[in-house]
Amino acid sequence: MGAGAGLVGRGAVSAAAGGRRSALITGITGQDGSYLAESLLADGWEVHGLVRQASVMARTRLDTLPALVEARQAGRLKLHYADLCDSSSLHALVRAIEPAELYHLAGQSHIKVSFELPEYTAETTGLGTLRLLEAVRQNAPATRFFLAATSEIFGEPAECPQTEATPLAPINPYAAAKVYALNLLRVYRRAYGLFACAGILFNHESARRGENYVTRKIARGAARISRGLQRELHLGTLSPRRDWSYAPDIVAGMRTILGAAEPSDYVLASGESHSVEEFCARAFSCVGLDFRDHVVLDPEYARPVDITETRGDAGKAARELGWRPKVRFEELVRLMVDAELAELDGPDGAPCPPRS
Repeated sequence: MGAGAGLVGRGAVSAAAGGRRSALITGITGQDGSYLAESLLADGWEVHGLVRQASVMARTRLDTLPALVEARQAGRLKLHYADLCDSSSLHALVRAIEPAELYHLAGQSHIKVSFELPEYTAETTGLGTLRLLEAVRQNAPATRFFLAATSEIFGEPAECPQTEATPLAPINPYAAAKVYALNLLRVYRRAYGLFACAGILFNHESARRGENYVTRKIARGAARISRGLQRELHLGTLSPRRDWSYAPDIVAGMRTILGAAEPSDYVLASGESHSVEEFCARAFSCVGLDFRDHVVLDPEYARPVDITETRGDAGKAARELGWRPKVRFEELVRLMVDAELAELDGPDGAPCPPRS
C-alpha cells in the first residue's frame, strides 16, 4: 500500500458511517496510537487517525501491523491530514467526524528534543491541545476527550509515590507544555462541561517504542550485540529511576478512563521504580551478557537536567475504575528483547530465556 493510500479528504467523512461508533486518535502513528487503534477496532469501532503531511511519510506501524492494514483496506481505519498547529484543519476534522471519543496522544514528546526545539514543543504539545479542545467545544461538545498527560509534569517531586494531588513542577519544556495542556483541559471541563479527562501516564514501553527512546535503544542494543552486529551501546546516564509499565496495559487504562460515569484525571503507573542500570542489566542478561562489558556513558546523550526518580500511585484508578497493570518490569524487558531477537533471527530464532 502506498504512503498516501487510504487517506480520506475532510469533506468525505461520514459521521454515521454504518451506524458504527467512531473514535478519533491524534498520534495514531505512535506506539500508544497503534495499540489503541487495534483495541478499538477489535471492539467494532470505526477509527479515524490524524496524520501530518510530511515530505517523508513514515508510518511503519500503520503500514505493517496486520490488523491495522486490514482495517484500512476495509475502510474501518481512516487517516486524515490535519495539524495541531492549524486550527482550521482541526475544526473541519472534528466537525466532519463528530467522534464519540477522542484520544489526544500527539505532540512533540521527546524530552531531550524539547530542549532543542522548545518553541515547537510548546506549539504542538501545549497550544495544539488548546486548538483541539476548541474544535471539540465548538463542533462536537458531546465528544468524550482524553488527554495523554505525563509523569514529567511532577518534575523532581518532594513526595514519592506521586498521585493526582502531587504539585506540578516541570523541569523540561515538554513537561511545561503538558502542564499547560492539562490545566486547559481542566478549565474546559469546568467552564464548558466537556467530558474531558486526563491520564497522567508514567513511562510505558513495548517493542513498538521508537528507537530514539532509551528502553528500546537498550533492548535493541543488547540483541544486536549478542548477534555480533555492534560492540557498544552508548547511553547518557544509568542512574535515573523510572516507573515503567507495558504500553498495552496503559492503553487499556485510557479506554477505561473514558468509559467512566464521570470525567476525572487518573495516574496510570506500575507503582515500582527501576533504574536505567537495572533495565540494562535485565536486558543483557536475557542474551547471556554482562551490560558492564558493553555500555559506554556518552555525554552526547545526556539531558541538560533530568529527574532522579518517578514512581506513581495508581490507587485512584484501581479503586474507581478497577484498573491495574498486568505486566511487571522483568516481563516487560524480556518481551522487548525477545521482539528484537525475533526481528534479527526470523521466526526460527531462539526465545529469550526466562530469568532464573
